[in-house]
Order: sequence, then structure tokens, then C-alpha cells
Amino acid sequence: MDVLIPKKRWSWVARWWWLVVLVLAGIGVVGLYWPRPGQRLHVAASRLTISPVTRGNFQEFTAIDGVVQPLHTVYLDAAEAGTVQQVLVEEGTTLTAGQPLLRLVNPDLQLEMVNRETAVYELMNNLRNTRNQLLQNRILRQNQLADIDFQLAEARRVFDTNQALYEQKVIARQDFLQSQNAYRYQLRRRQLTQQTLRQDSVAMQQQLGTMQESVRRMSNNLALMQRKLDDLLLRAPVGGRLSSLAAEVGEAKTRGQRLGQIDALAGVKLHATVDEFYIARIAAGQAGEVVVEGQAYPLRVTKIFAQVAKGLQIDLAFTGAPPPGLRRGQTLPIRLALSAKAPAVLLPKGGFYQQTVGNWAFKLGPDGSRAQRVAIRLGRQNPDYYEVLAGLQPGDQVVTSSYEGYADQQELVLDNRQP
Repeated sequence: MDVLIPKKRWSWVARWWWLVVLVLAGIGVVGLYWPRPGQRLHVAASRLTISPVTRGNFQEFTAIDGVVQPLHTVYLDAAEAGTVQQVLVEEGTTLTAGQPLLRLVNPDLQLEMVNRETAVYELMNNLRNTRNQLLQNRILRQNQLADIDFQLAEARRVFDTNQALYEQKVIARQDFLQSQNAYRYQLRRRQLTQQTLRQDSVAMQQQLGTMQESVRRMSNNLALMQRKLDDLLLRAPVGGRLSSLAAEVGEAKTRGQRLGQIDALAGVKLHATVDEFYIARIAAGQAGEVVVEGQAYPLRVTKIFAQVAKGLQIDLAFTGAPPPGLRRGQTLPIRLALSAKAPAVLLPKGGFYQQTVGNWAFKLGPDGSRAQRVAIRLGRQNPDYYEVLAGLQPGDQVVTSSYEGYADQQELVLDNRQP
């Protein structure tokens, strides 16, 4: 007779043992595939940037942007206040020296000019009248002198005759003395008249000189006023391109107000801003270059502005012919040299530096399938390269892309099949 055997149930102890075994087995499986420090990591080659280590000339430089400006700029200011009556040219026009640009009108200045002209004409008329009057007085004095000379000659004749007769005792002494006194009187009279004529001549010359000097000063003032009127017609002081002209018909302009500017066509320069970090390393004459359409054009620093506002402002000029077709306001990338060129081992810059700070890098093996972590030492840097001091040699291949996600690995296995 069959006997019913009851089904055995697992005890709680057995259940916990099996649970522990399963957890440990899972951890072991995960550990086989989960990367740990010191292990290798499979990485898709397409996700990496591999750069060669080369030998070449290293130069420290900073990359800045330069704005094209004319080599010389002439500003146009209003020499006199006035209202714009006529605009004769437009912005962008190529000008010649002396070409009229705009005309201002100033009624007060014109009225003052008329008043000064009237004053000059009145003074010149007074000078003419005074000269005529002085000449008439001189002629009158000369006529008086001629009359005195005649009377003196007659008195001398009578005196000489009476003297001879008196010596012959023909006439009385009284008649002789009378003729003698008359002669002496005419002689003294002539001396006084000559002295008066000389004094009048000197006074006339002084008075005429004073009036002529007054006329000369007023004429100069009149010429200055005329130049002020001429300044109401604004002309181009130099040839060049009129880059701006702020004037509209009927607009009032004050003296000294900026009206526009002229860009000389003799050449161009680049104006740039350098980070304050490099202030101590910037000097006049410092070299740089700009590349336009694949061709390098050398530059040199010609001016360093004293005021530092959001960086150091500098001007750079082309040492040779500038690139053709440059326009004012155009921006060009500049490589400003901070040191001389010197031979060095070069490593292209990349994102790996953020994780390694230049202390190590992944270097590819001979077959290019693996990248081993190696210690390196980097020196100076520029926007393109690091200077390698130790750990790498020319010809080595280095992973230069970011190491984020596998910075703790010792070796990378490059898998070309992974996307």
C-alpha cells in the first residue's frame, strides 16, 4: 500500500544562503565588465582626437582681434558757430585737399564784419584828411620861411649898405643901428621859423605813423574777421575719404562742435585690445602677424594707450604692404608674439589638459590599437601648442581630446568598430 510522503519546504536559512549566492554571483559578473581604476577601457576611436608630437619652433603669442582703422584720421570741427545752409558732399566721398564740404551762415558775424569795415574806412579817411592838413601846414610854414628869407636878405642888404656909409660917416649912427637891429631880428626870426618847421615835421611824422599803425591793426582785424567768414565754408584740410559728416540743412552748430572726419588713404592700421594679464609683456615695436586668405602679413606695435579700460589698447601697423581690399571696421585675427621663436617639442592643444593639468596623457602604442597612460611634463603654451619638456618624443601619437569619463584608467583600447 502506497504511503503519501509530504513535500518538504525550504527553511528560511536555505533561502538566505541562496540569496547571498545570487548577489555575489551578480557582483562578480558586473565586476568583470565594469571598469575599475587600473584597468583598461574599450573606447570608440571615432570619439577620440589623436595628435602627433612634433619638433618645431615654439613661440608664445596671444590671439587678439584687430579692427581696421585708417593710418591717419583728420577730424572736422566747426571753427565758427552757424546754421547749416548747404551740404555739398555725402559720406563716403573721396575728397581732395581744399574741396568745399558744407556752408554755414552766421548773420551776427556778417554784421560785425560790416561794422569793422566801416570803422577801417573811417580811420583811413581820417588819416587821409590828417595827412592833407599836415601837408598844408607844412607848405604854409615853408611859405613863411620863404618870406622871412626875403625879408632877411633885404635887411642884410640895408645893413651892409648902412655899415659902409656909417664907416664913411655919411649916415648917422641911429640909422646904422636901426638897420643892424632889423637884420638881427630877421635872422632870429628865420632861426625860430626853421626850428618850428623841423618840430612840425617830426610831429607830423609821429602822428602819421600812429594813424598808419592804427590802420594796420584794424586792417589785420578786418582780415581776421574775413577769415572767420571764410571758415563758414568748411573745406577738406587733406585729401582722403569722408567717413562721416553729421550735418543737416537748417541745423545749428556751435564753435568747436565735431562735424565729421576724413580718413587718409595713405594706409591702414589695426586697433586691438590685449588682456590685462599681458600688460607687462607688451612694448612698442613688438611683432605680430595677421593671416588673410592664407597669407601672413607682419605687424608691429606702434602705439600703446596709457589708459587701461577693459584691457590694454594698442595700435599695430603693417611693416609691409597691407592686404588688399581692407575696409574700415573690418575685424582681423592677430597673433601677437610674446617671445622669440625657439626649437622645442610641440604637442597640439586639446581638452585633455582640463583633467590632467599637463601631468600625464594617453600615448598610443606602436600598433595604434592601445593608448597607455604616461607621465609627462609641459612648459609654456600658446593658443596652438604646448611645449613638451619630458615624457614625449617627436613622432609619438597622443590622445588630446577630453578625458572625461575615463580619466582614472591606465590604458585605453581603441575599438574602430564602435560608433
